[in-house]
Amino acid sequence: MIGLIIIGDEILSGRRQDKHLSKAIELLGERGMALSWARYVGDDPERITADLRHALSSGDVVFSFGGIGATPDDHTRACAGQAAGRSLVLHPEAKELILQRSREMAEEAGQAFDPVCPDTMRRLQMGFFPEGATIIPNPYNRIPGFTLAGRVHFLPGFPVMAWPMMAWALDHLHQDLHGKVQVREKSIVVYGGIESTLTPLMVSIEDRFAPVKVFSLPSVDHPEHGRHIELGVKGRAQEVEQAFDALLHGLSQFGARIGPISVR
Repeated sequence: MIGLIIIGDEILSGRRQDKHLSKAIELLGERGMALSWARYVGDDPERITADLRHALSSGDVVFSFGGIGATPDDHTRACAGQAAGRSLVLHPEAKELILQRSREMAEEAGQAFDPVCPDTMRRLQMGFFPEGATIIPNPYNRIPGFTLAGRVHFLPGFPVMAWPMMAWALDHLHQDLHGKVQVREKSIVVYGGIESTLTPLMVSIEDRFAPVKVFSLPSVDHPEHGRHIELGVKGRAQEVEQAFDALLHGLSQFGARIGPISVR
C-alpha cells in the first residue's frame, strides 16, 4: 500500500490549502499506482512521531510532506529519528549539496562564501537526518530530502520541490510497483435516487464481483442534474465492465431514471 502524511499547522488552520493529496494521486496514477491512505497532522512532535512510527512499521510506501526545514516549527527530521530509534547525523552528501547551494547564493549576492558563517551553519541543519538515511535529490535548490528503510520518504512542504522529488522516488526506488494497480471507475447518474433503496443492489454487486467496489455519491443541489446519485463501480477493467453491466440491469429492474455515464 501507499500512504501520505501531510504535516503542518497551516494546513489544519486553513491558512494554506493542501495541494499534495491531489498531485500525489496524479503522480501515482500516471505510473499505474494508487493511493491507499492519507493523514494530516499539525506541528505536534508527539503526534508526528506516532504517525512516522506507524509508517516505518507498516511495510507501506509512505511519502511525508513538510517539516524538514531548520526553523523552530520544523520537527519532522527529529521525529523521524525518534520513530526509527536513530540519532540525527549530518549526512555527508547532504552536507556537500548544502554547501554548494550556499556558495551559489553567496555568488549570486556578490559576496564571499563563508562556510562557517551563521547562515551556512543554519542551512547545514537541514542535512541532519536519522543515521542510515539515504537522500532524495532536490532539483529546485539542491537541499535534499531523505528516505528511511527504503520506503518512507521525507519531502519538503513546497510543491515546486516536493512533487519532482516524489516523482524521482517513484521512478528510481519503486519501479517494481509501476503498473501494479490499474484501477478503472465507471458510473452513472441516477436521478432522484435514494441510497437506502439502492443499497441491496450495491451489496449484491460487491458480493458477485469482488474485489470490485461499489461507490455512491449523492447530491441534492447539482446545477445540472438536481437531486441525484452518481452510482458506480471501480476495480480492474474487465471486472468493472461485467459489474457495471449487472448494475445497469439492476437499475432497470428498479425502473430507475438514469443519465450520463462517466468512465475514469
